[in-house]
Amino acid sequence: QLGTLNEIGLLAGAPETIAWGFEANENPPKLKTHDRFGKRIDEIGFHSSWHRLLKNATRFGLHASPWQSPRAGAHVARAAGFFLWAQVEAGHGCPISMTYSAVPALQTQPKLAAIWEPKLAARSYDPQLAPVTEKASALCGMAMTEKQGGSDVRANQSRATFDQSSSEGEIYRITGHKWFCSAPMSDAFLTLAQTDAGLTCFFMPRVLPDGTRNVFLIQRLKDKLGNRSNASCEVEFEDTYALLVGEPGRGVQTIVEMVNYTRLDCINGSAALMRQAVAQAIHHCTYRHAFGKALRAQPLMQNVLADLALESEAATLLLMRLSGAADRAPTDPHEAALKRLGTAVGKYWVCKRAPGVVNEALESLGGNGYVEESIMPRLYRESPLNSIWEGSGNINALDVLRILAKQPDAVEAFFSEITPAQDDPLIAAATLRLQTEMRDVADQQPRARRIVEQMALLWQAALLRQHAPMATSDAFSRSRLDGEWGHALGTLPNGIALRAIVDRAAPEAG
Repeated sequence: QLGTLNEIGLLAGAPETIAWGFEANENPPKLKTHDRFGKRIDEIGFHSSWHRLLKNATRFGLHASPWQSPRAGAHVARAAGFFLWAQVEAGHGCPISMTYSAVPALQTQPKLAAIWEPKLAARSYDPQLAPVTEKASALCGMAMTEKQGGSDVRANQSRATFDQSSSEGEIYRITGHKWFCSAPMSDAFLTLAQTDAGLTCFFMPRVLPDGTRNVFLIQRLKDKLGNRSNASCEVEFEDTYALLVGEPGRGVQTIVEMVNYTRLDCINGSAALMRQAVAQAIHHCTYRHAFGKALRAQPLMQNVLADLALESEAATLLLMRLSGAADRAPTDPHEAALKRLGTAVGKYWVCKRAPGVVNEALESLGGNGYVEESIMPRLYRESPLNSIWEGSGNINALDVLRILAKQPDAVEAFFSEITPAQDDPLIAAATLRLQTEMRDVADQQPRARRIVEQMALLWQAALLRQHAPMATSDAFSRSRLDGEWGHALGTLPNGIALRAIVDRAAPEAG
């Protein structure tokens, strides 16, 4: 049973928990390549607060509950929990998200899944490096990209050669370099390497079944803009033990599901950042007085806060709709098509909106927002990450174009989502404009971002029309669809119920 949202929320808002987030970022991970005898160990040390955050995330089942307890709504429940807990601290969400995403790929290899899936789904946290048979639980990371290729993983040069068969599966030996390996103290990693058949997916444990360390040579930790609590590294493989996942030569096809789930969590992480930033801004403006009254009571600040609230609520609704699609996709072709297309649309747009939202929320705090104690600088540093991870904006926009061209059922599924909101004339008009834009296939690639942006805004407007108060839905449609909006947040048109929108988004006092 997933920890109740009330339980997760109460712990997330506790002063001690908030302190863990600060401590984990103020004391970043440290690499120790050798022990005192000169033996290579390639270990990374973390502050105790990092471990506390992961212990609770796994206790709540945020890493694997839909796989451990499959049921109707499992992905939605897990997404809601992750959304709450990620507002405490973003970095530790990386191994949690990767473990959640890795399980579907492992399930393509039953022998491997039988050994590892129970440990990956366990509701405990065991940070020691040991054989999986000796651990109560495990976490999974990823090591995909290389310096010469980046997002173009087909350009990878790491080479895998067959070694032998075992009870776990087909053993290969990999030699090469990975430019970005996330959460390198995880118990195992999904990685890609070239075989004679082409690019292939592999599962690489950190510790071998006999208890010896796998060859996993950490060259350096990345000095990142944000996400500083989480270790990311460059790593070398030298005849490193790995197990085949999927079919040789079909590495990209094998990791497609994993990519979809990590992209879903990118949307989640960005929506969580936005919600935390908006909550901080509204709270500050509730108690900060200037020019004779609270900032929240002043019309121009109400416009800014309401605009921020619209972005946050629209992002959260889209996240939850996509999580519902993930629940129903295995048995419903409509939902499967919607999940594939919609996740790329949401990944592009929601992650793109986070930096601007966090920046405007930070400004709402004035100079107080520019100091570390306010949490806003950390949110701001985190905000670009999800737009880069698992494919930048261009990668996702091009992915949408490919789906539109090859999967007409996905296009049909998308527009069926808008149909229930066609009673709004602004949504109806925007639907016609988008359909006209999509029918023009000549020189479509330069317009990819524009098309995806229109899709995201239209879908968010339709969701708000169905699930939000009229004041919220009307404000979103008039500004985002009908052009009654400027080039900055806080430029909503007159006649909007600003106060009602801000009140809806305000955090509870306490």
